[in-house]
Amino acid sequence: MIKKSYASKQPGAKHCIVTPPQLTCSSAGSTKEDAEEPGLVTSEFHQAGTNNEQDHNSWIQHQYSYSLMDYFLKYFLFLCNLVFTVLGLVVLGLGMWGLISKESFAQEKIGSIGTDPMLMFVMLGFVLTMLCLSGCVGALRENCCLLKLFSAAVLVLITIQVVVAIIAYSLQDQIGGYLRSGMLAAMVHYQDDLDLRFITDEIQSNLQCCGADNYRDWEINIYYNCSAPGVLACGVPATCCVDPLENGTVWNSQCGVGAQLLDEFTAQSVIFLGGCLGGISRWIKQHEGVIGTVAIIVLGVQILTVFITTRLLDSIQPSIPGMSSPNLSQKENQ
Repeated sequence: MIKKSYASKQPGAKHCIVTPPQLTCSSAGSTKEDAEEPGLVTSEFHQAGTNNEQDHNSWIQHQYSYSLMDYFLKYFLFLCNLVFTVLGLVVLGLGMWGLISKESFAQEKIGSIGTDPMLMFVMLGFVLTMLCLSGCVGALRENCCLLKLFSAAVLVLITIQVVVAIIAYSLQDQIGGYLRSGMLAAMVHYQDDLDLRFITDEIQSNLQCCGADNYRDWEINIYYNCSAPGVLACGVPATCCVDPLENGTVWNSQCGVGAQLLDEFTAQSVIFLGGCLGGISRWIKQHEGVIGTVAIIVLGVQILTVFITTRLLDSIQPSIPGMSSPNLSQKENQ
């Protein structure tokens, strides 16, 4: 700063100091005080600099006060979300492959794509991929917006799962009726819908069952009805057969022909007599421990993820909302 002094030689004249952008005037008697002002200003600047340095040192100490646990949680969350992102992409790819292979996007089939089971895989894979990708990138880049979005989405999923579990427990008596209606509807459209046919065959072959309540339920299908023309009349699908493979190698698709005409004693050596609803109930009772354990683990992992994300959000203090924080990154670069 440039100071110019204009002083009169006459006693008692004012002593003026030009200090841009202002002009300061004082009397000649205050010349000594004016001479002491630079030292006072210098002392004030020195004190302010000392305070800034202390604040800076305090900020640095705060920045590097993070424990190793914070970094472990950061990369643990990143790796977990990376694995589930890949899983989501696999599910999404399977769904798209199923739709393309069945030509579901063709003009004559596009109207019924909304009921295609493969669309469920596409939606599940897309949601899982986007959700886990936000958590993956948010943890790696320490982005508060992505981490908050990820945490909120996981909380919504946890709430939905808890609500569904409560509803399923309270309506467990009606669930059997819904399953029976769904199974009968699948049997009606067994020959017309390849997806329903695949699902029905998998249930019957894996659970070793036939029909909803028993093997005679297949009379509801127009092709297996005894009044229907053709070789399938009064028959059942091959997946109802006890041994659908001839000589263990060749699939015999006609093994269930005429099975509805047989009495139960004779039919039990050819086909499974029990219905699939009973088979599903037995399977659930046999594996209820495993099902409960898996459900608790899945729910626990989601809750743990929310806690980890909250811990990271507490550790990250970005200077600009939505921007990556240098807190953890500065220590990593050392």
